[in-house]
Amino acid sequence: MSSDNIGIRCKLSRRKSIITQKNAPYFFLLPIVIIFLVFMVYPIIHSFILSFFNFEGGQYQPIGFQNYATMFQDPIFYKSLGNTFIYLVIQVPIMVLLSLFLAVLVEQDFLKFRSCYRISVFLPSITALVAYAIVFKLLLNTDYGLINHFLRAIGFAGVDWLNTEWGARFSIIMAITWRWTGYNTIIMIAGIKGIPNELYESADIDGASFFKKLTKITIPMVKPIMLFVSITSTIGTLQLFDESYILTSGGPDNATITIGHYLYDTGFKFFKFGYAAALSYALVVIIGVLSLIQFKMTKGGEN
Repeated sequence: MSSDNIGIRCKLSRRKSIITQKNAPYFFLLPIVIIFLVFMVYPIIHSFILSFFNFEGGQYQPIGFQNYATMFQDPIFYKSLGNTFIYLVIQVPIMVLLSLFLAVLVEQDFLKFRSCYRISVFLPSITALVAYAIVFKLLLNTDYGLINHFLRAIGFAGVDWLNTEWGARFSIIMAITWRWTGYNTIIMIAGIKGIPNELYESADIDGASFFKKLTKITIPMVKPIMLFVSITSTIGTLQLFDESYILTSGGPDNATITIGHYLYDTGFKFFKFGYAAALSYALVVIIGVLSLIQFKMTKGGEN
């Protein structure tokens, strides 16, 4: 046997020894781990370090905690925070209750073609963010929008939806509610389907009304689902950007600007990348605290 063939066999044997049955799963997972580290872990660490720097004159200058100190003295930050909490306090409870109501309604036995209703309820959530925001901007137009046209047709004065403080805020609340209620309804339906049917049969034998079954069986049994929907809706609302950016451009006079919108403007409009990174970590802390409060108030969704 030639020396070349022996060398090739040695190389093949070494290659075989590297990947064994025991460590093969780790080699299959390696590409995903690398992608996760590069596109998730590295940006998180880098943005945290960036929050202690200031980008000026094409260079990054270390400034310690100055970005965080500036944030606590920034009136627009407080304005964006207040606007976001307005959306949160008004929109999240409405969406959770509405999604529960729709889920209960869709699951009633008397309703035919339930699959069609489920699809129609879910469709808004797969609509492109920019597309649906533009549609709402047209619908809410003061002069020729369809909503004002309908209001005038039934004898009411048109509303300047996008150019007044509370009109613009309610426009954003309506848009968010329309888009995400169906998504949360599907989650609620999954929770309702997990309730044993024997409970409802026993309630029917006892002569319980629809309202009694709703309050004594359905709602207590789907509390963990309601908690999940509340937390995810809270996180989504705190990260709100598209509606504020497209519908109202943050106006009038920053009346509708959100933290996400302000973060975008700070980083990509004014090129204050360090300050934008500090805002992003403030947002992370706020989301964590609110999620913890919701979890504690509902006792983890326990019945």
